Amino acid sequence: MSPTVTIPTSADELEDMLGDPQQMQDVFADKTQFREFIRNYAKSTMAMDASIATQVREETQRVLATWLRENQVDNIKRLNLTPGSDPTPSAKRSAHYNPAAPGAKVDKLFPTTREYLQATWHKATSPESIEAKAELRRIQNEFGSTVPSDGGFLIPEYLRSELLRVALETAIVRPRARVVPMETLTVPFPTIDSTSNASSVYGGVIAYWTEESGALTDTSAKFGRVKLEAKKLTAYCEVPNELFTDSVISLQTFIDEVFPQALAWFEDVAFISGSGAGEPLGFLNATAAVSVAKETAQSAATIVWENIAKSYSRMLPASLGRAVWLAHIDTFPELATMALSVGTGGSAIWLNNGAEGPPMTILGRPVIFSEKLSSVGEAGDLNFVDLGYYLIGDRQTMAADTSPHYKFANDQTAMRFIERVDGRPWVQSAITPKSGSNTLSPFVKVAARA
Repeated sequence: MSPTVTIPTSADELEDMLGDPQQMQDVFADKTQFREFIRNYAKSTMAMDASIATQVREETQRVLATWLRENQVDNIKRLNLTPGSDPTPSAKRSAHYNPAAPGAKVDKLFPTTREYLQATWHKATSPESIEAKAELRRIQNEFGSTVPSDGGFLIPEYLRSELLRVALETAIVRPRARVVPMETLTVPFPTIDSTSNASSVYGGVIAYWTEESGALTDTSAKFGRVKLEAKKLTAYCEVPNELFTDSVISLQTFIDEVFPQALAWFEDVAFISGSGAGEPLGFLNATAAVSVAKETAQSAATIVWENIAKSYSRMLPASLGRAVWLAHIDTFPELATMALSVGTGGSAIWLNNGAEGPPMTILGRPVIFSEKLSSVGEAGDLNFVDLGYYLIGDRQTMAADTSPHYKFANDQTAMRFIERVDGRPWVQSAITPKSGSNTLSPFVKVAARA
């Protein structure tokens, strides 16, 4: 019978055991006992230090995710196969996490939104909260040239990225646009100054058929730039002080779910129809946007098949595989009853029966309904757009602050979240095609039918 081996519970005990020849002889006396010793020591160590289990899980997920990616295994459902989807802060739980963002410096201070809110609340007086606040301020001051001082407390990056992940699930523009990280408050982004493909492409490039040994003709593209300037978007609410002391878990749920959706809502409104003055310039107001005129004698607030067919024909051909239809929900009755006239009769085009849900595509491209667009009959109620030609400048910082003063008489705390973003169309003008009379654009809208 093999002697019983005591499992060490610390590094010191393991060192003592390794230095004892008799104990080591007992461990190696039997293969089964040696295997059990290794397994039990691993369990004991992991039970005392949960971070080891986290590291093992992350590395296992990383290896498995790499294998799936390299072997192109993409058509299966899988959960938490990458560290970015792990629910623990140490795993940087969102794929939108940026380790270079200023907020990454404070990740270690707050494992959850709840602890962040408790620590930064103006009434927080615990030693841990005071120390955390001081550390937040110190780190934020280090980024004085990149993080404006009026933003309150810098939000940890893993919390910001998680808020962004939730926002992307409800946003229209941001998931489809080209997002440009901004290290400063103003970032110029290069663009090709192209207005016509009639005789050249990319703003001046021409290719010539040349005889052997013939002289080459010099051509060059014209470049321009789009300047992204971070604008401040603030989300504000008033919270009863009891929530901070008695129901902070409920408050965390509210912050984690409602605030990202609110920020996504107002971002979308600006990215779609913003004026560009103190807010992003929406693609509907872009100089590159083209309007499809209403049909002769077309009734007010209607949509006819010709509006759709002509909108499709004004899209850049290279964008037809990416473009989507954006429509106000008020347009649904018009789309559902739209018919194609054939002689003295006609037939339904989009919706053939009421037994199933409507096909959420038009001419093979997705249809997205939203109340953020113009109402039916107004310009921009139905649009065909390639949002890959829309730039979003993201400062990749978010700040939060609380104030006891504004609602002091109501025993409430005023809370605000601040992010800085900008949005601009990438192209500055519609493109004249090689042949044809109509200009083309990645932003096509149906004109008003009043």
